[in-house]
Amino acid sequence: MTLGSAFRPLVDLVLPPRCPGCGVLVDDDLQFCGDCWNALRFISDPSCRSCGKPFSEGRDNDLVCAECLADPPLHDGIRAAVLYDDLSRSIVLKLKHGGKIGLARLVAQHLQRYLPEEADNVVLIPVPLHRWRLWRRGFNQSILIARELARPRGLRVETNLLRRVRATPPLKGMTRKQRGQAVRGVFAIPADRRDRIEGRHVLLIDDVYTTGATARACVRLLKQAGAAEVTIFCWARVLRDGDEGLAM
Repeated sequence: MTLGSAFRPLVDLVLPPRCPGCGVLVDDDLQFCGDCWNALRFISDPSCRSCGKPFSEGRDNDLVCAECLADPPLHDGIRAAVLYDDLSRSIVLKLKHGGKIGLARLVAQHLQRYLPEEADNVVLIPVPLHRWRLWRRGFNQSILIARELARPRGLRVETNLLRRVRATPPLKGMTRKQRGQAVRGVFAIPADRRDRIEGRHVLLIDDVYTTGATARACVRLLKQAGAAEVTIFCWARVLRDGDEGLAM
């Protein structure tokens, strides 16, 4: 018996496990209650072969959505655990602003199913924060998620390779063109570190996939630096109003 397991009953007595969503008592840490579990909109097949956007039931899982056909993405797939809504958003807010950094392990647990079987060539790269935001928050939630995701299989995490060299304004409300301009030149990869991703399958780790502008800027830079594939991993993804008809 380890020291941690010996003290577990006492810890549970003082700080009993609670549902990450609503806070009611549950049987184990990082376990959702039945109501919250049923309310989460998990993403599963069938989905777009290119971007992972869920299709309605009955669609062929090998299909590509109309948006990806019209404008093929730079990335090699988006792997999100759930759709973005009030409940999944609350998990992100508790992680980023509520001091519940243990929720990074919860997110990682739900992303494990997407990891490639052959991982020798895989490297995890978190989307970086600007240094001022990192200083205010004290941590980068994407780094926490990446480390928890990598830990069970001993995957490599690069936290100082992709850098955010300037801050960006809020992208909400901008057109796609404006968002693209806002993130232009925001990220950089030191020339003397490009060999660390050349020919690799990069898993770009973030908490939420929203407009895609930040992810596109990162993917473009990683591909230019020699990455063979870049797949985006995140806890939740936002669907636009026009996409809701595709969702399960």
